[in-house]
Amino acid sequence: MLRWDDDELAATIFHELAHQRLFVKGDTEFNESFATFVQYEGLREWRAARGLPPDDNAERKHEDEFERLVLDTRERLRVLYATALPPDAMRERKREEIERLRTEYSRLRDTQWEGKGGYDEWINSGINNAKLLPFGLYRRWVPAFSALFAQHGGDWSAFYSAAAKIARLGAAARGDALSALQASRPD
Repeated sequence: MLRWDDDELAATIFHELAHQRLFVKGDTEFNESFATFVQYEGLREWRAARGLPPDDNAERKHEDEFERLVLDTRERLRVLYATALPPDAMRERKREEIERLRTEYSRLRDTQWEGKGGYDEWINSGINNAKLLPFGLYRRWVPAFSALFAQHGGDWSAFYSAAAKIARLGAAARGDALSALQASRPD
């Protein structure tokens, strides 16, 4: 950590402190999305308080776009696994979906990212269900928490109280509340 730049260190501290502030046992998506939102907003405010320009969001935009590719692949695989295909046909279709992911990544990297491929090693190594699983855990509900923060006028105390209220809901109601917040957020 001593080699990290100030932004990376501050962001990590914000993220980990958020877990101490609010944690829902058994709900990784809630916990990590909450902490990731606090990390992003905390870093933005921290930089502004020091008179620094806004963080270059190009890397975060690439993360969002790559995650979207992976999540779309996971969804197509979920639909595929629900079919009654014979095992050989299932394996072939899965292989095709993985190749589609690689092709879509290459297209994104070579066009919109102007050849900057931060995920080349990941995409070119073996891809299986376990490798696809973690995507979405850290950022699925970040837009919902962003909307909640905006609803409370950027007031951290009010935001934390509202987030804690959602955290106390049962799993289904918590998901519904976050989905409604996410839907309320303009793109």
